[in-house]
Amino acid sequence: MGGRLELGRLLPSGRSVLTGLLILFAALGLYAAARTTSAFAIDTIAVDGAPPAVAADVRKALAPAAGESLLGLDLSELARRAEAVPTVAAATVDRGFPHTLRVTVVPELPVAVLRQGSTSWLAAAGGRVVAVLEPGARPALPRVWLKPDVEVTLGERLTGPEARALGAVAPLVRRPLPVGVGSAEASPAGLTLALRNGVELRLGNRIDLAVKLEVARRILPALEPGTAYLDVSVPSRPVAGSTLDSQVEVESPTSTSP
Repeated sequence: MGGRLELGRLLPSGRSVLTGLLILFAALGLYAAARTTSAFAIDTIAVDGAPPAVAADVRKALAPAAGESLLGLDLSELARRAEAVPTVAAATVDRGFPHTLRVTVVPELPVAVLRQGSTSWLAAAGGRVVAVLEPGARPALPRVWLKPDVEVTLGERLTGPEARALGAVAPLVRRPLPVGVGSAEASPAGLTLALRNGVELRLGNRIDLAVKLEVARRILPALEPGTAYLDVSVPSRPVAGSTLDSQVEVESPTSTSP
């Protein structure tokens, strides 16, 4: 009938269906072959965002992937391998056809040296232990002294008071105080930084740490010689003293915005 839609004209022919299936099977076959042959085998591991020593450690960690096909990779597993490197905070992995594995790294940020007897470790901002150090290495970084019963494992993160001490000096890597920090300690009384000019900087708890450090930045250059401590645990009312028992309220900065 002239007005009736002929459905047969809309359906593909048997030959078209067969041709489509052949193309699909051929594509699947080529993909499977590419996964198991050297067509896209990894011969280069390119690491971006890391200094040479860290990049070398990442390439070493991912070396077992060399020779594997880019198409058959578990990228999330490779990223976990890269992040297992102690000096790596985060990593992303991608394919760079035809033969490159591309890794983008965020390195850990060293902030202090851990000391326990004659042994030293390098610690990062997040509390991770990133390297074993020779005695006297990294002299510009603050020291955090560990009690004998504190266990330290390379690549793992510290907890407890030691982690809080690292958290107190972490902001100073990018915005240092006008006086260098010799050591950091976290005790029940609060956070304390021993400055290299002999002044003890008392920070109290971790609340408003950025504000407290900014107050200290502004007051430290104006302290009189012989000052023993500066207490900014209440940042709106900083106190300094020439002995541990004396107290002199220091003029508070007009603004404490960090």
